[in-house]
Amino acid sequence: MSCSIRRTYQVRKARQVRVAHQVRTTHRSATAPPKAGPAVTAQQTWTGQWVADRAGIGLTGSDRLPELVGLALRENRKRAHLLVSTVLGKHVPQRPSVVHRSGLELGARVRELLGAEAAARAVVLGYAETATGLGHSVADGLDAPYLHSTRRPVPGTAPLGGFEEEHSHATSHLLLPDDPGLLAGDGPLVLVDDEFSTGQTVLNTIRALHARHPRDHYVVVALVDLRSAEDRHRLDGTAAELGARLDLVATASGAVRLPVDILDRAERLIAEVGPAPAAPPAPRPAPLVRAALDWPAGLPDGGRHGFTARHRARLDAALPRLAEQLAAGLPTTAERVLVLGFEELMYAPLRLADALADRLGGDRVRYSTTTRSPVLAVDDPGYAIRTRLAFPAHDDPQDGASQERYAYNVAPGADPARRFDAVVLVVDDVADTPALHEGEHALIGQLRQVTDRVVLAVLPSHRPSGAGPAPVLAAASGPAVPSAPTAASGPAAPSSLAAPPVPASPVVLPTPLRGPAFSSYRPDEVAWLLKDLSDVPLEAPTEEREEAVQNGGAHYAESLPVEYQPSPEYQELFHQALRSSARRIALAVGTVAETLLRERGPGLVLASLARAGTPVGILIRRWLAFAHGVDTPHYAVSIVRGRGIDPVALRYLDAHHPAGDVVFVDGWTGKGAITRELAEALAGTGFDPDLAVLADPGRCVRTHGTRDDFLIPSACLNSTVSGLISRTVLRPGLIGPDDFHGAKHYAELGTADVSAAFLDTVADHFAAVRAEAVAAADRLAVDPDRAPDWAGWAAVERISGEYGIDNVNLVKPGVGETTRVLLRRVPWRVLARRGASADLDHVRLLAAQRGVEVEEVDGLPYTCVGLIHPRYSRGATGASGRAVLTKES
Repeated sequence: MSCSIRRTYQVRKARQVRVAHQVRTTHRSATAPPKAGPAVTAQQTWTGQWVADRAGIGLTGSDRLPELVGLALRENRKRAHLLVSTVLGKHVPQRPSVVHRSGLELGARVRELLGAEAAARAVVLGYAETATGLGHSVADGLDAPYLHSTRRPVPGTAPLGGFEEEHSHATSHLLLPDDPGLLAGDGPLVLVDDEFSTGQTVLNTIRALHARHPRDHYVVVALVDLRSAEDRHRLDGTAAELGARLDLVATASGAVRLPVDILDRAERLIAEVGPAPAAPPAPRPAPLVRAALDWPAGLPDGGRHGFTARHRARLDAALPRLAEQLAAGLPTTAERVLVLGFEELMYAPLRLADALADRLGGDRVRYSTTTRSPVLAVDDPGYAIRTRLAFPAHDDPQDGASQERYAYNVAPGADPARRFDAVVLVVDDVADTPALHEGEHALIGQLRQVTDRVVLAVLPSHRPSGAGPAPVLAAASGPAVPSAPTAASGPAAPSSLAAPPVPASPVVLPTPLRGPAFSSYRPDEVAWLLKDLSDVPLEAPTEEREEAVQNGGAHYAESLPVEYQPSPEYQELFHQALRSSARRIALAVGTVAETLLRERGPGLVLASLARAGTPVGILIRRWLAFAHGVDTPHYAVSIVRGRGIDPVALRYLDAHHPAGDVVFVDGWTGKGAITRELAEALAGTGFDPDLAVLADPGRCVRTHGTRDDFLIPSACLNSTVSGLISRTVLRPGLIGPDDFHGAKHYAELGTADVSAAFLDTVADHFAAVRAEAVAAADRLAVDPDRAPDWAGWAAVERISGEYGIDNVNLVKPGVGETTRVLLRRVPWRVLARRGASADLDHVRLLAAQRGVEVEEVDGLPYTCVGLIHPRYSRGATGASGRAVLTKES
């Protein structure tokens, strides 16, 4: 079929745009960005005038061209002139809203062109480096998946293809999608570049991709279309040869008139101007702070390997929080702030800049990025590139191109009004190397000479499955970089445990277990990533287990305690506690669920820490279905203190879901040992270690329903409130390298099972607390004290010292953990906060049954703390097995 080229933007009557020093724009196109105003107004000098006057370059076509582009000369014998976009956010700092909106509007026009059905099947491809952010913004406007070409090879990732850009300073483009099927569909392919000069790059791309995956419709998108008639005919002919339709969407169209000797003229001008004089050094380099950005785990930092609608939703949800974290590093007096991206890393810095602008208010934020392209700088209002910082490449490029990089219009030059009060530099972790920080011409050092503060924000570079490990950040080996103000990060996690491997394509994976065959929960409520050990005798008397554990002869996860059978009196206490706390628990569930939905998006996957976290995971799943109609996958996984999280379970989750969508859930925190264990176990994987809990009295997680230490009644019982499942088991000989951790199903305890009653009683309060939960999630999102400060850990260390206990693992703070001590371990004593409420009735009853002293103390940060006997032997419990009441030295 013949090619049909439809130019959505119709050029008005073509005419010579003889741009005077004072450009007067008497007409604005209907496609002009709203609110922001034109880039060139009646009293502004066109930033191409210097080149037009001296090199004889002219523009023809749309009235909007002077608004959208200026001119500069570049040190490139292939093409001497550079069209410098005013709305791209590459060379010229611009309002981030203007930059993003330029792409959004083009994307919306493509959607209108295609129609809803074709638009739903479209894929957008952007060009490195200049159009990576524009292409991503077009994909936003079209609501389509996105990929951009790259000049950065990624170890372990084979290119799907590539093509050449002949006129560029760096010609080779690679395509490295995480999902090879991204470009394999038959829907329209939308190709986005900042400008079309010859169309040759588009032809190279279409030929390369059409040879692999033919399709019948291509749409080419650009800010400006400046092709000659000959170039247009060549594009027509190629499309006809391939039998494909090709549409063109551009913001403005026209042509560039070049003298025949433009290369020689440009060379002479560059020699005459010479290098810009060096600015005098600042009296004192600006301070450098590192922003502690809580970037969502597993969320790509851009489109180098693909970016989907789900990724877009997660980023949108995270941006207000990220902007708050960036703002924390800025001076409160900053009126002009530049967010500076890094080469191909354009989109994430753009969105951060836009969110920061909303956070700061006013017209205070501009956005641009560094580049590979060498351009002459002339400090003249009629020239587009006023100042230039040249610095060594700092991402260890492997493509053989020049090692020099540039940041334009960042330094103020001769005009102090152009000075930025602060620069926020956004790079990925691949680029956070010593070369960024060290050396006479390092970028960080130069930025510190031209502004009053530099804030460094480092994003984790997305690594496809099979790619190499994350690099070591420069901050670890180079000069120390202070962080922006943030809460204490807590005690260091143990370094002796290696992160469990998460292979991309496991050969064999076990099948999850579901009720009623395994557990009393409904099969849709949870999939247990566990091995069924129901027929294996694993129970041992509590005293024998404690002695073996404390003597180092066994690990607590190698056996099980005998299941506690509650007395009628204790069962009644459970039901009383449930009735009195159900509403409070429902509110905590709703707060956590609403927070997760906002920050992680509707595609989240729940992974509860078996078994105490599993009822909580089910309740969160029920809330999301009740309040939002979302059907959320939920798995139960095992984590063992000192052994880490189940690596086979991680492999299963990674094989079935994007790792960044997985949220780990537990009931409560004590001192934070499991929080630390989880963070250590997930280091180096794509999983987010941010644990979500209902109650965080230990103050060691960000996502919580409350930080009060109150009774969650599921802590009162063992298996009979947890789907009749035992605690998890990890024992050599029973659990092989390709097995999930194990557990038992105590089906014989079914008559005492209150698992469903617990869930139903809490869920009955969802409707009543819904509005309150949404408000609580609102407060949590902006809570300045949300970050962990690990106050609970400090309290545990103090108690350990006061009671002569040399192992903090024997101190179990909080109502839930104290209950566990009394049910499963050999308790020594219970510390209760003086005047504690009815939350401790069940603790006092259990303590009396075990013969354990309850000591009331003042100033306890928890409602209660359980102490395991610190020098355990069988003699310490006496003949009856009851705890000794005398304190040991």
